[in-house]
Amino acid sequence: MSAHAHSDSRPDSLSGNPVDGNRRRFLAAAASAALLLPQTLAAGDQATPPEPRRRTNRIAVSTYSYWRFRPDSKLSIEQCIDLAAETGFDAVEILHIQMEDESNSALQRIKQRAFAQGLDLCGFSTHQSFVSPDPDVRTRNVEHTLRCIELAYALGIPTIRVNTGRWGTVKSFNELMANKGIEPRLEGYSDEDGFGWVIEGLTRCLKKAEQCGVVLGLENHWGLGREARGVLHILRQIDSPWLKATLDTGNFLENQYEQYAALAPEAILVQAKTYYGGGTWYTLEIDYQRVAEILRRADYRGYISLEFEGQADHATAIPQSLALLRQAFAE
Repeated sequence: MSAHAHSDSRPDSLSGNPVDGNRRRFLAAAASAALLLPQTLAAGDQATPPEPRRRTNRIAVSTYSYWRFRPDSKLSIEQCIDLAAETGFDAVEILHIQMEDESNSALQRIKQRAFAQGLDLCGFSTHQSFVSPDPDVRTRNVEHTLRCIELAYALGIPTIRVNTGRWGTVKSFNELMANKGIEPRLEGYSDEDGFGWVIEGLTRCLKKAEQCGVVLGLENHWGLGREARGVLHILRQIDSPWLKATLDTGNFLENQYEQYAALAPEAILVQAKTYYGGGTWYTLEIDYQRVAEILRRADYRGYISLEFEGQADHATAIPQSLALLRQAFAE
């Protein structure tokens, strides 16, 4: 074999060929670049994802906040939606008895208005009472609740506030409030009777709630739901994913923080009271930083719905309330 033939048989890396030299430089550059890659990329599937960041609670406002049952300040639902958007809320909770038209076209206009304003419709606050020995009265309240479930469904609202109702032995609401929501039972009946009627009534609403995808949120709202233990007793007896709690921060008049903590794990919606200018019936001092911490410990991620119940003008008090809640529920 000639020397020329022997030289041609050597590996390319020793041949001195210019093409081979270029290839050597390319490979060297690639190796150097690999050393400069971030370790997360070089590690491939061993990369550690960032810790998820807990989303802050969205802040809503109830249309009740603009009305407060005052004869000279009842606004339409659409007007409340516009004011909520202008103030900077994330959502609106609708008070059922504030609605002036329940036709489907009116419901769709409300839904369209909220969507155009970039707001969710997060709750539908309804009234009923199952605390009556008269089965016809209880049936009428069941039928009313079923109708409210359908209204919420048409509006795209995923939960409605429901009540136990009360004995009705104190006729004046002002007198009831002066007595801290306490009233005598109907003569001849017990709390056990009342709880039985409430459990029966709410149970009759569960099938419709499931069909419509609307959770019933039983509020601590006087009557048999005046205390957390009453609400929890009903929830545990029924034991349905379609019955949870609406936690109202303004309706526990004793041991409020202990009662917030007891009800928080069952909450589907939280209503947050403020009282700028002094409350209509009473004024509670509520530490919303403390409330926020209680709800975080319960892993409550839902809406905080403002219910302004003070004497001040809503044009100033509602923005103040929003700022208070934003700060308390911020990360």
